[in-house]
Amino acid sequence: MGTKNRRAKSPTTRNGSLGRASGRKSNNGPAAGMNTELMRRNVSQEVATSEGAAANSMARETFSLDDPVPKTHASNNHGFRDLPKKDQRNFGLLVLLYFLQGIPLGLATGSVPFLLKNHMSYGEIGIFSLASYPYSLKLFWSPIVDALWSPKIGRRKSWILPIQLLSGIGMLWLGSRVEGMMEMTGKPGGPTIWNFTGWWFFLVLMCATQDIAVDGWALTLLTPGNVSYASTAQTVGLTAGHFLSYTVFLAFYSKDFANRWFRTEPLEHGLMSLGGYLTFWGWAYIAVTIGLGLIKKEEKTRNEDGIWDVYKIMWGVLKLKNIQTIILVHLIAKIGFQANDGVTSLKLLDKGFGTENMALTVLIDFPFEIGLGYYAGKWSQQFTPMRLWCWGFAGRLAAAVVAQFTVSIFPAGGVTGWYLVAVILQHVFSTFTNTIMFVAVAAFHARVADPVIGGTYMTLLATVCNLGGTFPRFFVLRMVDALTRATCIPGPHPGMADSKLTGPAVTTPFSCAVQADKERCDAGGGMCEMQRDGYHMVNILCVFIGVVTFVLFIRPKVMQLQALPLRAWRLSASPSKY
Repeated sequence: MGTKNRRAKSPTTRNGSLGRASGRKSNNGPAAGMNTELMRRNVSQEVATSEGAAANSMARETFSLDDPVPKTHASNNHGFRDLPKKDQRNFGLLVLLYFLQGIPLGLATGSVPFLLKNHMSYGEIGIFSLASYPYSLKLFWSPIVDALWSPKIGRRKSWILPIQLLSGIGMLWLGSRVEGMMEMTGKPGGPTIWNFTGWWFFLVLMCATQDIAVDGWALTLLTPGNVSYASTAQTVGLTAGHFLSYTVFLAFYSKDFANRWFRTEPLEHGLMSLGGYLTFWGWAYIAVTIGLGLIKKEEKTRNEDGIWDVYKIMWGVLKLKNIQTIILVHLIAKIGFQANDGVTSLKLLDKGFGTENMALTVLIDFPFEIGLGYYAGKWSQQFTPMRLWCWGFAGRLAAAVVAQFTVSIFPAGGVTGWYLVAVILQHVFSTFTNTIMFVAVAAFHARVADPVIGGTYMTLLATVCNLGGTFPRFFVLRMVDALTRATCIPGPHPGMADSKLTGPAVTTPFSCAVQADKERCDAGGGMCEMQRDGYHMVNILCVFIGVVTFVLFIRPKVMQLQALPLRAWRLSASPSKY
């Protein structure tokens, strides 16, 4: 009876750091490209309140687990100005903490892959994409963060203070070396791509761990009736941090963007450098951490569950047949979009689209992403979630085809006005379909999750969903290099003066499919002639796999899962019956 009563208290008090939207950071990355669906925050308010709505529905005497999934309704209609002053101040603190997370995340999953394209092949960028994995795997150490802490410091500050301090020091160290590391990575005597990726992996790992603690703290910082504002804080903070480090930074880093819009005389550098940006935010991290440690006091709490209690619950959820099915769906569902998400934007840069045009594209796309995300949230209330998800799936496959067509018609004379508009429209369409899928699946997760163990349940499903968008990226980028065929043709002027060359003169043809060989070809006065672009082949293969799996397995399965009664998703039910 003791265990049963303890579990019946509240779905949020026992595993706070596992709940909320901790697993719902969705990343595509650059823009609809390399984010690995980490930043879809514009609809988290609806998702956050749906778990409470489900719990309220289940509390009615007439409720049955054989009933259909209850509709989602907002549980809090208070405006922000109606909140108590204490909640308003704590809301601001949460926005600041989530904003700090968005700074290194926006760089690691957005800007840096773009900047690396000038120095590395697609395969090497695929290795760098592994840096985003901590956000897709943090479920495995969430119970540790939730259970181990110092009573003298506070349950959440015990993790937030050292993690932010380490993050600040890491950004200071990386900021003093990152420019040289990018230039020398992969070259003789320089750092390897694995070494460079390791530092960004460390920063993302720190952000993911800090996020676990902040998610848990949000449940006690705000009064129970206003706890749904924690998701709003996530939306505002993370979106703003990611927007600053991806869209704004990429624009001001570009020398062409700066020369076009801010300078009368062109210079060979942008308004910002990556090293200077990291250094500034490294000191900001440390300053905020010191202020947080000295000023903010954390209320005393006690730990009700041990680490192994949470792991046992997770294992019980994993043994449910329907959970195993939805996990399989999540792991294969995003294969069809991987080439578009991970390569299209990089391929445009490779063809000469320019970082200033890409920054402008993402800048214009941002308000559309917020506005269209709002409507996607409304549609998730009007239609069954997985039916809407299937519509988004089909649209996202179509977006991948449109993206490939957009790349294939790149003007031979350079970017024109009509082509820039075409890229922007393609980008908005891709982002919109991505948002529809995320909103729908998040709503479905919230509706079927057992409110008694809602935090663990929700985070498990969201973690697997995120993993399905990150693990194929490495292999897709490697395949683009493997299937590309290009030959370096010696220059038309073999007698060109050596002083005009920046490397050994090209005298015989050789393969220039990867970035390093392409640079050697250009430095030696040669011309890299493309015979076969691996991007087109990989994108066609991904879309084909997506169509086949969607028609034969994914759509029938998700519609079947949506039709199941709630009993099929509960630990107390016998999974063999379903």
